Amino acid sequence: GVGKTTLIQKVTQALKSSGVPIDGFYTQEVREGGRRTGFDVVTLSGNRGPLSRVSSDSSASKREYRVGQYVVDLVSFEQLVLPMLRNVNHGDDTEKRICVIDEIGKMELFSQAFIQAVCQTLAGSGTLVLGTIPIPKGKPLDLVEEIRSRKDVKVFNVS
Repeated sequence: GVGKTTLIQKVTQALKSSGVPIDGFYTQEVREGGRRTGFDVVTLSGNRGPLSRVSSDSSASKREYRVGQYVVDLVSFEQLVLPMLRNVNHGDDTEKRICVIDEIGKMELFSQAFIQAVCQTLAGSGTLVLGTIPIPKGKPLDLVEEIRSRKDVKVFNVS
């Protein structure tokens, strides 16, 4: 709630209007009647789908992925994000591109395919990643800490 996604959206608009090749996604709050009921994934190409929703059922089934009160819709998330990341990763390395990944956090990291795609994107020489990661609190998230400690990563704290 400090403005990471708002910052990502403004930077993305500025880059797009400058003609920079850019693709990716951001997450956006979903509100009903003034209260947050979940998050959607929105791709820069305009597709949108659920990332998570509040669950009224406290007895989680074994197949549910949960973060606090939210149940993560892994199928929806992967259908939206993975094709875009694969497309970025299979592009021509001679053209520098920017890939927006907002965010690499607990909900997104339930997807092993997403973890692999992010690692491939970071390893690709033709892609600059503009992403968001959470500040460390509680149990560290392996991929987040790996990204944070990379020599080729610059972390800005947004407050």
